[in-house]
Amino acid sequence: MSTVSMRIDESLVGAARVAAKAEFRTVQGQVEFWAKVGRAALDNPDLPASFIAESLMSLAEPREGSAPFVARSQGNLQA
Repeated sequence: MSTVSMRIDESLVGAARVAAKAEFRTVQGQVEFWAKVGRAALDNPDLPASFIAESLMSLAEPREGSAPFVARSQGNLQA
């Protein structure tokens, strides 16, 4: 991945630093996450930003070792 230097307002960097610590990200990772949420929110204006953020976080979770989803109603179905 290539990097680009940018000038960002100090107050935004400060807010990113606080959020990054709470979310276990780097400051750069937090700003990138906010940018992704913002871009997705603009592309999907009918979706709440919180839903977009949670969806992006779930997509980033590792898949190996996770259990597949099984609906409760499937246990009652007969073949």
